Amino acid sequence: MTFKTIEDCTALHNGVKMPWLGLGVYKVNDGNEVINTVKTAIEIGYRSIDTAALYNNEEGVGKAIKQTNIPREELFITTKVWNDQQGYDSTLIAFEESRRKLDVDYIDLYLIHWAVKEKYIETWKALEKLYQDGAVRAIGVCNFQIHHLNDIISNCTIKPMVNQVELHPRLSQTELRSFCNENEIQIEAWAPLMRGRILDNPTIIELAQKYNKKPSQIVLRWHLQNGVVIIPKSVHRERIEENANVFDFQLDGTDMNAIDALNTNERTGQDPDHFKF
Repeated sequence: MTFKTIEDCTALHNGVKMPWLGLGVYKVNDGNEVINTVKTAIEIGYRSIDTAALYNNEEGVGKAIKQTNIPREELFITTKVWNDQQGYDSTLIAFEESRRKLDVDYIDLYLIHWAVKEKYIETWKALEKLYQDGAVRAIGVCNFQIHHLNDIISNCTIKPMVNQVELHPRLSQTELRSFCNENEIQIEAWAPLMRGRILDNPTIIELAQKYNKKPSQIVLRWHLQNGVVIIPKSVHRERIEENANVFDFQLDGTDMNAIDALNTNERTGQDPDHFKF
């Protein structure tokens, strides 16, 4: 794997190319805030935008896309079906609602947001139909554990192309990452900076000084070198630029191991096996 520019991509198991770095827009307000944030990111060089029905800002993301001069085929747009819309027919309806709000002909990556019991298999079958119909270029899941993934692989035709999970130095998910690598499922990290909580860690600060980088850049580079797609969220231009400035250095093996050693299996979000749906 090489990570030399913001344009670098990973190839999903169906051949679709997905940028290693994207912009997450969780809790970015719809309207001017999300429009300006997305436009700023695209201007800086981002080509991947990650939203969801839950975020209530798909319309703003769609407007921002329309206001840039970047061809649609050069952008990678991700959105997700929320828990109360899961099931076969309701997922198809939810998808059309997201597509209408984004005002696009197709979505690059459509994800199941959480593994809702008794529903995620039927939801996945709806995603398979959307993929086979050409409405989406790739399909995947969020917050799925190994047993959820095995369930889909055993009961469905197409295995997920992406699994987006909480992942950061305090929750390194090594077993899940290994399983996904073996099954050609690309791991993507939400909260890659642990919502900022990891940035004052002494090890991270020491490495930031060593490499003359920001603590956030050290953590994001650690993700990339572990083969993890990242979607850090910010609404500030300076931070959006900082988060993209991770392609001009490389952490050595000793320093990667030092960050690996920070794992404590600590979550900022809910445990997927104990999610209160």
